Amino acid sequence: MVNNLLEIENTGEAIEEALKFKDKIWNWFTDVDMWMSVLVAGIRIVIIFLLSQLIIKIVYKVIDRTLAHQENSKLRMNPRRLMTVGGLLKNVTSVACNFIMILIVLSEFNFQLAPLLAGAGVLGLAIGFGAQSLVKDVITGFFIILEDQFAVGDVIQTGAFRGTVELIGLRTTRIVSHTGEVYILPNGGILTVTNFTLSNAMAIVDIPMKNERNLEDSIQLIQEAMEHINEYSPQMIGKPDVLGVQSLSTSEYVIRIVTDCLPNTRDEVERQIHAGIKKAIEEDESLQLAKADQLTIDTVGGEG
Repeated sequence: MVNNLLEIENTGEAIEEALKFKDKIWNWFTDVDMWMSVLVAGIRIVIIFLLSQLIIKIVYKVIDRTLAHQENSKLRMNPRRLMTVGGLLKNVTSVACNFIMILIVLSEFNFQLAPLLAGAGVLGLAIGFGAQSLVKDVITGFFIILEDQFAVGDVIQTGAFRGTVELIGLRTTRIVSHTGEVYILPNGGILTVTNFTLSNAMAIVDIPMKNERNLEDSIQLIQEAMEHINEYSPQMIGKPDVLGVQSLSTSEYVIRIVTDCLPNTRDEVERQIHAGIKKAIEEDESLQLAKADQLTIDTVGGEG
């Protein structure tokens, strides 16, 4: 009997709990204020999402126009580098905007963002102090690529290092010297750069002549030697110009020759000018010697 009464009592309590749960569910579904709050929050989340996507699209357009302007400038960037820089900037923009959007959406669900942001700030500060040189290298490498300071294949000099750029990364730059040494430089240590490939160069050659040689004859000889040398040297831009006497001493005078040439071809052009003048001088000396021999023969024959 007692057990039956206990069972009936437990059953009644269970039914009562079920009815209370049903009432809670019903009240939850019929709570107008709650559904209005959900609707307003949903609309705000949709607006936040649309605004973030609009901002991303606008920034994308600004990046495309800026890179297009850079492509049409005097110092044109490599198209592949433009695509790399544009993609990198767009990825950074997308990640930043989406991260901010997620934080704002979480705030709509009453998440406490202050501890999260404080923890992220402390973590970022610790990483910043521990990797200052790395961050500096990455930022400098980014601006080297963005500003197109030099490209792969360019001949540059930075500090005591000179050579051809083999690789440009966000953290390091690899340079190969003309003798084969490979220099791996952190981008943060590249303070000044001399680029020998961006514009035309000027070859300057000084030719010493003995004072015994007539000045006018020497200048005429060099001019004749330089008359058609640019036809055999595609690196030269125009015919070399003989400026005249550059310096004078008791034993010799120096004649200067200058010419414009293609970027990074100055040494080769100067060697070609030296070779051309040397050949002209040898031919002139041979001709003078032949004339002297002929004069000697004629003199001896006349005496005979």
